[in-house]
Amino acid sequence: MAFIDNYNLENLRNEAERLIFDEISAQIETFPTGEICICNECIIDMAAIALNAVKPFYRHSLLGTLYALEAINIDEKYAESIRLAVMQAIEKVRKNPAHL
Repeated sequence: MAFIDNYNLENLRNEAERLIFDEISAQIETFPTGEICICNECIIDMAAIALNAVKPFYRHSLLGTLYALEAINIDEKYAESIRLAVMQAIEKVRKNPAHL
């Protein structure tokens, strides 16, 4: 039995994931139709690139979720890092889609 099998980790979440996907959604809407590929592979590539560029924001409980959301709302530098990371990830994937 593996060490990890001894623990319930289903509530462990990186809040940055939700923020990254929300920001990807907002930013890709600004592109004209057909200018950027929005297939599953490209969107996942964008998310992975952006997530690797920002500080993770893990939480594991409801109280942790509330704390994380409050902290993120206050921290404008973190919000800006999300916007910039997504912008750069979209541009990178737009220029070099992995599926072509």
